Amino acid sequence: MTPLNGLRRYTWWTVVAGGVVVALGTVADLFAHDYGVLTSVLLAAAVTLVIVQHVRYMRQAMVGLGRGDGPPWEHAATFAVALVAWAVTSGAHGFMPVWAVLPALVVAHVGAILPARRRWPVVALMAVLSVATGGLFGGEDAGPAMLMAGVMVVALVFADLAQLWMWDLAVRQEQSRKTAEALAVAEERLRFAADLHDIQGHHLQAIALKGELAQRLIGRDDELARQHAGEVAELARTALKETREVVQGYRRASLGTEITNAVGVLRAAGIETTVSGDAAGVPPPLQPLFGALVREGTTNVLRHSRARRCSVLIESVDGQVCVRLRNDGVPADFPGADGEGGAGLAGLRERFATVGGRVDGGPAGPDGFELVGKAGVGR
Repeated sequence: MTPLNGLRRYTWWTVVAGGVVVALGTVADLFAHDYGVLTSVLLAAAVTLVIVQHVRYMRQAMVGLGRGDGPPWEHAATFAVALVAWAVTSGAHGFMPVWAVLPALVVAHVGAILPARRRWPVVALMAVLSVATGGLFGGEDAGPAMLMAGVMVVALVFADLAQLWMWDLAVRQEQSRKTAEALAVAEERLRFAADLHDIQGHHLQAIALKGELAQRLIGRDDELARQHAGEVAELARTALKETREVVQGYRRASLGTEITNAVGVLRAAGIETTVSGDAAGVPPPLQPLFGALVREGTTNVLRHSRARRCSVLIESVDGQVCVRLRNDGVPADFPGADGEGGAGLAGLRERFATVGGRVDGGPAGPDGFELVGKAGVGR
């Protein structure tokens, strides 16, 4: 379970638990005071309605604070029911702290779903009506009833809004993390595209011009046309060669370059990344091999895990190299968690095998995974 899902569950069950506490408190007061059978039944129905509406609209507000909806008449009717229950119980000297919560719950969820520009005027009006109801029907307890209504409205409104604001901030942070991750990948692709464009641009332009010239010379100066056609072929071969060099250079970047790219992308994705060891100590013939290991491991962490931490450990002794990538947040379907892995890991194993090396992957800790590559010069 990701931290965001954990926060969502916590927020949701806090709302539900609050409704349960209110329900238990009102039920206890119904048994403690003699409201009459019919009145008790109606009060119980009012409590049920208010709690259901509160839970329903608070859940809707979790989609986005101030982005909810609901017919105004529905909110007005729910608030009216809560006010009537509050008036009856305050006049009958019921347990005021629990009954004052009913109108406060309605004020809280209405305030949560309203846009910011309308929230506070509506909340203020509903708060005044709650306090006034306690004063009008509280009898000799009018003062405490008004105070209790005001305290409950303020407490619940700010408690619910604070909780939803924290949830909204967590959602925005997660969206920012995903955006940063996508931008980091896009930046790397643009860099490669720019390199490819710079290499091929002038070759393709020259090929096009010489091809047009050869076409015009056919039948007029065939020897010169053949000469230009040969130059076109030579330019095409040169362009193909340089394109392969660009692609191979991209694929065979040094281990240090791959680690730098990996750290940048992982940190942009909100994953704390540490590097231990010196990539420069890895023998040059093995640099592309371990660079591919780091690239594949980084891709798996980004695409398949919910990692919060990742570490890279480089060990090089007498030409024998071991590189370890360890991350947490590993689900059951993480590549290599079953001991096999996907096509990417299979390709890595084949490449390491050609130099006498090996690639292993397996659990590391309760929810971690470790990808290990070992190879040496002359093995």
